[in-house]
Amino acid sequence: MVPVCNSSQVIGNGQLTAGPCFLLFFFLMSPILTSLLLGLTAAGANVFGGAIIVQKHWERSYLRYFVALGAGFMLATALVEMVPESIHLRGAYAGFLILAGYLLVHFFEHTVTPHFHFGEETHADQFVHSHKGYSVLIGLLIHTFFDGIAIASGFLVSQALGWIIFVAVFLHKIPEGFTISSVMLASGRSRAFAWGSSVLLGIATVAGVMTMAVFRQEVSFGLPLSAGVTIYVAASDLIPEVNKEPGVMMAVLVFVGTACMFLLDRFFHVH
Repeated sequence: MVPVCNSSQVIGNGQLTAGPCFLLFFFLMSPILTSLLLGLTAAGANVFGGAIIVQKHWERSYLRYFVALGAGFMLATALVEMVPESIHLRGAYAGFLILAGYLLVHFFEHTVTPHFHFGEETHADQFVHSHKGYSVLIGLLIHTFFDGIAIASGFLVSQALGWIIFVAVFLHKIPEGFTISSVMLASGRSRAFAWGSSVLLGIATVAGVMTMAVFRQEVSFGLPLSAGVTIYVAASDLIPEVNKEPGVMMAVLVFVGTACMFLLDRFFHVH
């Protein structure tokens, strides 16, 4: 006999409790729980990226394709989805918050952090002093914290926007973990320490999600700030890495990433 899926059930003491179907429905519809699950997934991509650089025999060449796809997808997501929704939530003031998010990452990546770029660090002489590796870690922790803010803010606005932002974040998560582990190895740290740094990036992502869970009423601040961060990562971090590669393949992948965002947007019928 097939069990009936009740939305509620009575336990021995007569109290009415939520049934399994209700709990599943609540999980699927709760923006914070969904954000947390996907934040953990994104964090796992950070850890996986760190493992790639620690395990020398793992293939790394495909990472540049993630960078190109992520650049196009992120830029389109920020400009087409996050910025208009931010203006809808905060009006003209959203522009200041977007700029603040952009400048915040610029400050940490190019004032606090030396010689920053996405990808494998091969200039060990730039990281003779181990504190420079820590400064890169601090910059990326700020960045990944706002990755979590972005994911949770998107789901607090709508399921569709949340999924689109998650995909945009996920596409550059593996290169993030790869970058920080590479920098730590270049600064003379052990492989365990390098991989642990990528784990910290994952923790920062989940912390961003949890911050928005606590301050969920402030989504009108979180979304435009994270939009500015997303624009910076796409246009100032990832696109320059794409431009370093010879040939047209990488440029084409940027357009593919942009097209994927529009296809996903059409699938969700956001507008």
